[in-house]
Amino acid sequence: MNAIELFELPFMQRALIAALLTGLAAPAVGTFLVQRRLALMGDGIGHVAVTGVALGLVTGASPLWTAVLVAIAGSILLEVIRERGQTNGDVALALLFYGGLAGGILISGIGNESAASLQRYLFGSLTTISVDDLLVTMVLAPAVIFLCLGLAPQLFAVAQDQEFARVAGLRVRFYNVLVAVLAAVSVTVAMRTVGLLLVSALMVVPVATSQQLTRSFRTTIAAAMVLGTLASVGGLVLAAVASTHDINATPGPTIVLLALAGYVIAWPVGVWTRHRARLRAPFPETVPTDHEPAGEHPHQHGPRCGHLAVPHDDHVDYVHDGHRHAEHGAHYDEH
Repeated sequence: MNAIELFELPFMQRALIAALLTGLAAPAVGTFLVQRRLALMGDGIGHVAVTGVALGLVTGASPLWTAVLVAIAGSILLEVIRERGQTNGDVALALLFYGGLAGGILISGIGNESAASLQRYLFGSLTTISVDDLLVTMVLAPAVIFLCLGLAPQLFAVAQDQEFARVAGLRVRFYNVLVAVLAAVSVTVAMRTVGLLLVSALMVVPVATSQQLTRSFRTTIAAAMVLGTLASVGGLVLAAVASTHDINATPGPTIVLLALAGYVIAWPVGVWTRHRARLRAPFPETVPTDHEPAGEHPHQHGPRCGHLAVPHDDHVDYVHDGHRHAEHGAHYDEH
């Protein structure tokens, strides 16, 4: 069976829809988490969701719904600890990490659930997603996307500068809790795609990649959603192609590694574009008239030397090592 025939099967079509929705929703929330310097919040919520999955497996309820409820409760608790408690954000995340994972393992052990039952939620099992789970994903993921994009100005203002947001009349506490709840929903939606232990990568890596290539918030969130979709759908396709060649490549890790590969490619491009932007930065209008000898200056400036040339009165200045150098006889002046 080739890859095309494989995607004609119902379970692969369900997996493709889930990957598409997850790839759009996770980076949309992740953009605000990165802006608030809470990139690891997805990991903390993911560990809490393990407890919810274990409760669902033990009680016979839907693990997806129990994970959603427990993750939302954990995210709200995190915000309360951060805002009112004496614990900073890093310690609060650590509490979620350890407590959530330990609780999930303990509950699954008490309920005599096998490790394999829990493992497909820890590392993802996209190709085994059921119709009911897909329907839940098709409801929750668009809701997350709608709220993230519809409230983007308010959420960005709160993430960027909370004091300014308060002065502007925004309900900072409400929007902080809303971001936490949206992150919890995104984590549980994505747990069948990449797994609870890898979900934070899909929320953060496309955003980090987008930041290398964009300069405004709107383009960052749009590019992050596109990159997240390409990574999730592309990872699923690569895993499917590999399976047709008897290679056991699971979709979750493949999606994460593809997202990381995108960042590795984008990073040098971002470094180069930022360097070019600094070279094009205009000088202040007030230019000092006094010049100082630049001292030993073995470099010879010219039209092809690679340094930005700026006309200045009757001569040309070259930007070099953060200063402007102008040729003056046998030496260069610095000003």
